[in-house]
Amino acid sequence: MARGKLRIYLGAAPGVGKTYAMLSEAHRRVERGTDCVVGFVEHYDRPRTEVMLRGLEQVPRKRLEYRGATFGEMDVDAVLRRAPAVALVDELAHTNIPGSRNAKRWQDVQELLAAGIDVVSTVNIQHLESLGDVVESITGVRQRETVPDEVVRRADQIELVDMSPEALRRRMAHGNIYQPDKVDAALSNYFRPGNLTALRELALLWVADRVDEYLNAYRSEHRVSRIWGSRERIVVGLTGGPEGRTLIRRAARLAEKGAGGEVLAVYIARSDGLTSASPKELAVQRTLVEDLGGTFHHVVGDDIPAALLDFARGVNATQIVLGSSRRKAWQYVFGPGVGATVARDSGPDLDVHIVTHEEVAKGRGLPVARGGRLGRARIIWGWAVGLVGPAVLAVLLDTAGLGLANDMLLFLAVTVAAALLGGLLPALASAAFGSLLLNYFYTPPLHRLTIADPKNIVAIAIFFGVGMSVASVVDAAARRTHQAARLRAESEILSFLAGNVLRGETSLEELLERVRETFAMESAALLERASDVEPWTCAGRAGFGRPLQRPEDADVDMPVGDHMALALTGRVLPAEDRRVLAAFAAQAAVALDRRRLQEEADQARALAEGNRIRTALLAAVSHDLRTPLAGIKAAVSSLRSDDVDWSEEDRAELLQGIEEGADRLDHLVGNLLDMSRLQTGTVTPLIREIDVDEVVPMALGGVPEDSVELDVPESLPMVEVDPGLLERSVANLVENAVKYSPRGRPVLVSASAIADRVEVRVVDRGPGVPDEAKDRIFEPFQRYGDAPRGAGVGLGLAVARGFAEAMGGTLNAEDTPGGGLTMVLSLRAAGSRPESPEAGRDLAEPERQTTL
Repeated sequence: MARGKLRIYLGAAPGVGKTYAMLSEAHRRVERGTDCVVGFVEHYDRPRTEVMLRGLEQVPRKRLEYRGATFGEMDVDAVLRRAPAVALVDELAHTNIPGSRNAKRWQDVQELLAAGIDVVSTVNIQHLESLGDVVESITGVRQRETVPDEVVRRADQIELVDMSPEALRRRMAHGNIYQPDKVDAALSNYFRPGNLTALRELALLWVADRVDEYLNAYRSEHRVSRIWGSRERIVVGLTGGPEGRTLIRRAARLAEKGAGGEVLAVYIARSDGLTSASPKELAVQRTLVEDLGGTFHHVVGDDIPAALLDFARGVNATQIVLGSSRRKAWQYVFGPGVGATVARDSGPDLDVHIVTHEEVAKGRGLPVARGGRLGRARIIWGWAVGLVGPAVLAVLLDTAGLGLANDMLLFLAVTVAAALLGGLLPALASAAFGSLLLNYFYTPPLHRLTIADPKNIVAIAIFFGVGMSVASVVDAAARRTHQAARLRAESEILSFLAGNVLRGETSLEELLERVRETFAMESAALLERASDVEPWTCAGRAGFGRPLQRPEDADVDMPVGDHMALALTGRVLPAEDRRVLAAFAAQAAVALDRRRLQEEADQARALAEGNRIRTALLAAVSHDLRTPLAGIKAAVSSLRSDDVDWSEEDRAELLQGIEEGADRLDHLVGNLLDMSRLQTGTVTPLIREIDVDEVVPMALGGVPEDSVELDVPESLPMVEVDPGLLERSVANLVENAVKYSPRGRPVLVSASAIADRVEVRVVDRGPGVPDEAKDRIFEPFQRYGDAPRGAGVGLGLAVARGFAEAMGGTLNAEDTPGGGLTMVLSLRAAGSRPESPEAGRDLAEPERQTTL
């Protein structure tokens, strides 16, 4: 079955006419014979909308009870059974009443679409998930009902229902949107002209972006290469030079003059990676273009004009902004330049702007061949061979007489040796010096710098050319070898960083230490500030040396955004190292954000736990504490009443109810206080040696006599515990076991010695607890299964485990053979305490006392 099509009417605010437009579309379709039904449309007592519903088939709504009221929701099953061609579903972002088929209405719509039913729906721009924060900053109201952007983007048709703020406010004032008693409040709050204008702009821009996406998709699908000037899109060509900032600002001014102008800055890098661009300058220009609302792009291409034009046509640009060439006049012999080539090949659909700047004709500053990459020792040997070698060879050949051809080959061998050792410059010097020596000593007329035979001129020229070619090839090979090794090291470092990003393992300090070690620096620090006028603060530091107060004090600084920088001291880094440093800087910022998010998450977790405890405490106070209070109140009121002559049996029963209620209150309040002390860490046990058989019987006072069997041998070793805490722990365990144990099946309390521990076991024959819930029953305010509210607030086991751990013991739950649950309280036997004073310091301070 083919998937249905979704059509959405998008509005900037309630009341612009989305539902009216949807119903008008439905009437048009019905007139054309289309099977169209109303799945859910809310008219909100708006007369014109209510009139539009007449004549349309409406699927009855599904009635749901929630919090004592009845609500109507779309009956998805009924719509699916009806199987119309088109279904109208209003308010796409609506949250369904609990108990509905789906939590959100857009999920209902997805089911209808999957069943092959076309859907027409409505939504306001403020309900899009990605715009929640923006809408809140504009209106001051947080939208609780949202729909994922992707759901709306995937719609087959999106139609904007637009209305000016003034017209919408007039509709509001006339009572066409809200009831009269709500009009004044709405006009002075959400429907202020500024709010409506901002929301309208959001809707227009969002729809414009979607139209742009559809246009790009259409051009790609139909392979349209010609530029369609549907909007001004300006491409700025950057070289990495300082003139780039001027070009970006100029392009931004051009974009402001056109409707919906957009700036795209692009840097074309050669595929070999050999470039004169400054990474720091490119980072500054990236920040600038993003601050001006544009985007930055990095493209690889050996033919820079062709790559720039391909990019411009690919993004459907209408204008290109380039800077005047920095080349000097003599450099134009190598070609017309990028600007002239782009202007020549741009065609009639692309305008090219050549912008002047302060760097015009100052030279491109291209770096010379870096022979230093071969190493200082090799360069020295290269110069020695290149200058001394030809002279020595000339002396040796002066007596040998091998002929000009052999002499030239030997001199060429010296030139190649100089190139292999020292690179380009020593080889060029060797070729030039060798040519002079060949001319002076071996070409007639001898010992003169003239050449009589033209063939010798050609031979010497060829010799010099071959020497230069060989030297260039050797130097290029050395540069490529150095670059390959460097790129391999960079790839290893970047792989390390990528792995850390995925795993989230490296802390900020460890990362800064890695930066310091990688670049052999003295120190590395991540500096940040809140704004341009605020002082810099150090978010993290590694290494030694002077502390940095600002990035300008460092030997190397790498900006990360507007208000953060990675600063290093020790030496000045070459430009080629800054690319990897930029990756480290970005990862350092990510590590800092991750650390802060983790701290916030920990705080939020603590707050959530506190809120959970407080919520449960309120629930306990609202019911479990009020119930015995109500019973005591009723019993006391009955006894004080003069209207009834109570018998002695009745009085005794009422007094017994008062006593039981008071005991229950005392038990609940005691557990609440104990839990609060455990949560705040104020439980300080007084540890001393005592026999288990002295404490356990005292813990059974709160349960009926025939409900517990006791099996505690007198021969057990003494335990190191706080008697009060042990008694409270055992009492809670026994009360819990008796509560769940069947009538006539007493609870067994036994004790035994195992190695250096004494275990107290509380065994019941109740329903038991599954393995996955055994740890959860020890959490505060947890009651397992269908325990009645009057069974307590769920603190007994949590308090028991807390007291056990405070005494250095453990409390765990095990299955009872044959059915039931066994609580195992493990205590430390006397004499088994660690001898280290540090290990027992918190348990062996006799001046402290237990407070219960």
